[in-house]
Amino acid sequence: MTTRSVLQEAREVQLAVSLIELGARLQFIEGEVSLSRERLLRLYKEIRGTSPPKGLLPFSVDWYMTWMANIHSSMFYNIYLHMLAHGDGGKVDALIKTFRMYQEQVRSHGDEPVLDFTRAATLVRFFESDMVELVACTRCTGRFVAHAHDGKVDYVCVLCRPPSRAGKKKRPEGGADATPDASEVAS
Repeated sequence: MTTRSVLQEAREVQLAVSLIELGARLQFIEGEVSLSRERLLRLYKEIRGTSPPKGLLPFSVDWYMTWMANIHSSMFYNIYLHMLAHGDGGKVDALIKTFRMYQEQVRSHGDEPVLDFTRAATLVRFFESDMVELVACTRCTGRFVAHAHDGKVDYVCVLCRPPSRAGKKKRPEGGADATPDASEVAS
């Protein structure tokens, strides 16, 4: 029978708590800590107040190529690489710090994050499995997420060449053709 260090177990519980708070799926947490599934389920329910979501993890490289997802994914992964190079922890620690910084940066500009923790962690795994890579834009020299092994000659990013409908929001109730109320006209 092997004895586990109380300190190591406490570190794993704290890591699991951090991951749950960030919205990590149970499948991801199970791969990062050696706590039993039953214990993780109890911990998840205690923190979130609900059972963890069921179902498969996302598996589509193409999701990261749409214009808004590509901007956010590229920003996230560039921060992640910086954290890996200059941080003192491992990959999971860099992932947690990067995701928190990503959320902070996006919210500081009044926007909502496009990536959730699961998408961010999946992106890192796609890079590790060589399914995507960073490619430099020939106009702005920024590095953006792109399919691996595609020809990238004269690559232009989604910021320098946004799609025609980029930035358009859904119309409010009643749409643009709706006539304004008298109170709206008076103000």
